[in-house]
Amino acid sequence: VQLQASGGGLVQAGDSLSLSCAASGLTFTRYVAWFRQDPGKERAFVAAINWKTGNTYYADSVKGRFTISRDRAKDTVSLQMNSLKVEDTAVYYCAFGTGTTLSAIRLPQSYHYWGQGTQVTVSS
Repeated sequence: VQLQASGGGLVQAGDSLSLSCAASGLTFTRYVAWFRQDPGKERAFVAAINWKTGNTYYADSVKGRFTISRDRAKDTVSLQMNSLKVEDTAVYYCAFGTGTTLSAIRLPQSYHYWGQGTQVTVSS
């Protein structure tokens, strides 16, 4: 399985940005998520979606501003980010998990496949 993330960039606070992650060679996945990471910090959960049901889950810091979605026909997952804040600046990673359980969706180790990361920079 290969994941290709795209859509990062430099924006101003309050702007919107959309990230996309396309999977190839995917046969089954249970949960798909976005994480983000600042230099020197651990990878942090942003949002996840149940591949089958479409149920979504968010970190409190992005709830109401970010929306995760998936296109099962195209094996892609997207993250629409609105009202961006300076503190949203990070490298964003998509992740696909085949055996991920609901209780563990916020843990990076629950995911088997990772995209290469895309930089999002929000200036004040």
